[in-house]
Amino acid sequence: MMTERRVVVTGLGIVSSVGIGKDNFWKAVINGTSGITKVTSFDTRELRCHYAGEINNFAPEEFIPKRKSLFLGRTSQLAIAATSLALTDADLSRKKLQKQKIGVFIGTTMGERPLEETVDIWVKQGLDNISKSKILQSPANNIPANVAIHFKLEGPNYLIPTACAAGNYAIGYGFDFIKRGDLEYAVVGGADAFSSLAFVGFHRIYAMASEKCQPFDKNRKGMLVGEGAAVLFLESLESATRRNADIYAEIPGYGISCDAFHMTASKAEGIEKAMMNALKYTRTDKDEVDYINAHGTGTQGNDKTECAAIKRVFRRRYKSIPVSSIKSMLGHPMGAASAIEALTCCLTVKENTIPPTINFETPDPQCDIDCVPNTAKVKKVNIALNNGFAFGGNNSCLVVKKFT
Repeated sequence: MMTERRVVVTGLGIVSSVGIGKDNFWKAVINGTSGITKVTSFDTRELRCHYAGEINNFAPEEFIPKRKSLFLGRTSQLAIAATSLALTDADLSRKKLQKQKIGVFIGTTMGERPLEETVDIWVKQGLDNISKSKILQSPANNIPANVAIHFKLEGPNYLIPTACAAGNYAIGYGFDFIKRGDLEYAVVGGADAFSSLAFVGFHRIYAMASEKCQPFDKNRKGMLVGEGAAVLFLESLESATRRNADIYAEIPGYGISCDAFHMTASKAEGIEKAMMNALKYTRTDKDEVDYINAHGTGTQGNDKTECAAIKRVFRRRYKSIPVSSIKSMLGHPMGAASAIEALTCCLTVKENTIPPTINFETPDPQCDIDCVPNTAKVKKVNIALNNGFAFGGNNSCLVVKKFT
């Protein structure tokens, strides 16, 4: 049975295509900066689409000794970097960490990139050319394990594989452990390296735009693939108060649903259920919601369905609630997406500024929400909802609340 313990966010770390570190990231998204560039990590000449949200300025050795980084997959490198930034932001030294039981909960979609690199070498060059080190780097459960090993964190260690909703699920797992008194601290978030498999896969199902992502625009052409990692440091309010920590936001809870409607398509009723579950669990009135960070992929189907769900939940009020998608700037960072967006919600309630949906040109009557088009909005935000949906009908909604 859950107790009434309060769970707060005291550290934020992010590695993204628009900025590394929360300050650089926040400045970029508030200014509507695009992180979309031409793909450089593999040859796209045989494909229709050539743009993605790759992180071009990430140097793993700034966070991990070079000798160690050589034995880590890129997703683990991103997760460790984001964790390092979050722990520094939370003012927790390694010495302090080693005296504590700290859980690690990381979500992902594609797992570790060496797996697809190994398969590619196998197909093109044969088994004899496969590197043993690549095989060791390949298991997806390496990601949270490598975070724990790097920082010597002793506690529950979970990989959450619920695809593009995995970041929210990971935050929910950490929240539950702290809420019921099993942990005081948790490293939670999501990470995914840029994947040629994801790029080609979404390209083949005609779900990708050619150059830009335009969530909620009538003429939207689809999503763009991205990469990144975001980590939130969660702790009990009692712990944060004892150590006089700065608090970004409170996590009062979340809601999930699994409608199993379709392998890839969302269902409005399933999304509605996740949002209603979140409001019910956190005892939040619909009129108290000030902002929704949308899943907002930029595909015709997702955006229409998400808007339909928002209308079902908020009814006459839906037009008055700002709903923006930062995927318009980042592309879709897969398993890192809802973690990055949760971090964005923490900064939104802290700073009372809502990031825009960029590339918006033509209103869509089926998406007639306030999508905060192209320019950030200054508005007091006490409660934000963070939507994250995934293939197979995995729907999630995290509630982020201004700390008082």
